[in-house]
Amino acid sequence: MNGWVAVAGLGPGAEALVTPEVSATLAEATDVIGYIPYVARVAPRDGLTLHASDNRVELDRATQALQLAANGARVVVVSSGDPGVFAMASAVFEALEAKPSYQHVDIRVLPGITAMLAAAARAGAPLGHDFCAINLSDNLKPWALIERRLRLAAQADFAMAFYNPRSASRPEGFSRTLDILREECEASRLITFARAVSTPQERLDTVTLSEATPEMADMRTVVILGNSTTRRVGRHIYTPRHAE
Repeated sequence: MNGWVAVAGLGPGAEALVTPEVSATLAEATDVIGYIPYVARVAPRDGLTLHASDNRVELDRATQALQLAANGARVVVVSSGDPGVFAMASAVFEALEAKPSYQHVDIRVLPGITAMLAAAARAGAPLGHDFCAINLSDNLKPWALIERRLRLAAQADFAMAFYNPRSASRPEGFSRTLDILREECEASRLITFARAVSTPQERLDTVTLSEATPEMADMRTVVILGNSTTRRVGRHIYTPRHAE
């Protein structure tokens, strides 16, 4: 039996936002590997083994997937959102680079709807012009690099989407982020806090940068800062497609 690895995005939360391609691939899988809450989103069935693990063992998960596939298993490595956005696709290729003996394994990356895009759609179109995404966690990169990217993106007038803004173990990071943005951007800039989009716990709040507080974000929140042209129209937030 020829094994394979599919790295799949489960979308932001709602079952309706899982792509048909991902659903069909999960139906063929013999093994599902991923972070505990993401594996919990996959329904158990006969012939399927679920491998759930902690969120700090990405390379171990990736290596396990390659090992299982090399032995003939059909493995789906699950992430939320899209697996190529701050998620498991990079980890799988990093593991592959470290283990050249697995380079014969068939690897596919299956796209998903990111939390950033789901949040933007709920708000309206705040990412309608040039934008960037920045992961505010300093677990895998130094804070100095995060600050540099924040300042340069603000100076370039990008709209920005922030992942992993504020955890219980590092609540000061998002406070520092807001301070930096206030130094670089006007106080009236619109900022949207989108929590648990597409789930029953969904909540959206849009305020000005001067009104934003660190407590408005947690690890289930995607934060979207508009650019200098982002505006309200009725209850919607959008960024015009033309530059001013």
